[in-house]
Amino acid sequence: MATGLQTSRMLLWRAASALDDDDADKVELCAMAKRYVTDTCFEVADQALQLHGGYGYLREYGLEKIVRDLRVHRILEGTNEIMRLVIGRAEAARFRATV
Repeated sequence: MATGLQTSRMLLWRAASALDDDDADKVELCAMAKRYVTDTCFEVADQALQLHGGYGYLREYGLEKIVRDLRVHRILEGTNEIMRLVIGRAEAARFRATV
């Protein structure tokens, strides 16, 4: 769980830096960050929910809101399936440019 959160932070910072610096690969990096961070954080939250058992669904623990919010973020601002297409197209274009 900790590894997933840490790698998510690093990719998110890299994408933000690419936006700040107006890097050529900023769109691809942002798509990667959006897809990876939302998927990974949802998995971490789901694991935490499993650890808490039935208590994880109680509002007093706050975990149910985290899981609910993360599920929505996988859909908002372009579904993660669309982000995969954006990443794939960018990688294919990069490959074509080197051939």
